[in-house]
Amino acid sequence: MPLPVIVCIPARDEAAALPALFAALSALAADEPAMAVCLYLDGDDGGSAEWLRRNAALHPFALDVAVGDAAGEPNAGAARRAAMAMGLDRLGTRDGLLFTTDADSQPRRGWIAAGRAALASADVAAGRIVRRAATADPEQARIERYYDRLHAYRRLVDPVPWEARDTHHFSGGANIAIRAAAYRAIGGFRPLPFAEDATLLDDAARAGLRVRRDGAMLVETSSRRHGRAVQGLASALRALDDGQAPRMSHPDGAAWQWAAQAAARHAFATIDDSAVRLRLAERLGLTGDHILGVARDCANAEAFAMRIVPAASLPTDGVSLAEAEEALARLEAALCEVAA
Repeated sequence: MPLPVIVCIPARDEAAALPALFAALSALAADEPAMAVCLYLDGDDGGSAEWLRRNAALHPFALDVAVGDAAGEPNAGAARRAAMAMGLDRLGTRDGLLFTTDADSQPRRGWIAAGRAALASADVAAGRIVRRAATADPEQARIERYYDRLHAYRRLVDPVPWEARDTHHFSGGANIAIRAAAYRAIGGFRPLPFAEDATLLDDAARAGLRVRRDGAMLVETSSRRHGRAVQGLASALRALDDGQAPRMSHPDGAAWQWAAQAAARHAFATIDDSAVRLRLAERLGLTGDHILGVARDCANAEAFAMRIVPAASLPTDGVSLAEAEEALARLEAALCEVAA
């Protein structure tokens, strides 16, 4: 029997976005008749709650709604955590699959099926996020293509068996699915004002869970300039509109880190061998005793690789997008030469 699916959504003053969201959810319910939706209104001006009172019963899925403190400060992580807690409450002691998206987004048909397939070989799945009217923001599209290339390079340097063939770089809360047991195990989304989504994926990997980025899970989101999350996509788009050139971390740092993670992953099975520890210690600038201590605290090679490798030491002011693209092209070419 398939595991139950709960879609957990935080919303703040999103009455205008709810009709399109609920239309998309209704299309999903046609393929998932047991699907339920948990909607957490994080401070509501009355419009969202009123729309729900008029329209919720018209949609073919079970719906739970909770309203937070309207006087509270916006907090993306706390709101998403509250929505997910509603999903856990609905599941009770059962296992299940928790999906999350944003109120200004619309999962495409097949989202749940793709998420089920992804979670058959992983514990957490982050899907691809497609912006409406993306052609109006060519610089943002260029940035996204760069990060897709960078993530593809990562998986060439440090491949893992649970990664999707159609992979990508996105880690946004608009498109994440996770096994309820895995969510409970890592303590869920942290109540952060921003980056709660990327933090969850990092926490999962450091706990040794399998994190998959799967392009078959598709969610369409808005390209609006006034978003609800601090330092979210809307802020990035406004900065580009204002002519602020993006600064990128140099890809050499990521390349070093990922190659080191691959070495750590490979070393984990034989970490009791002092020669293995010494080689890894020299590579990472650590002691063999430190490496052994961390390894003994890790459930598997994934947790060890994510915990033991430090971030590369590079200048913090970053490089231009063009410089980052050129540097990545050099890394890709060097990898092709090694493969040849």
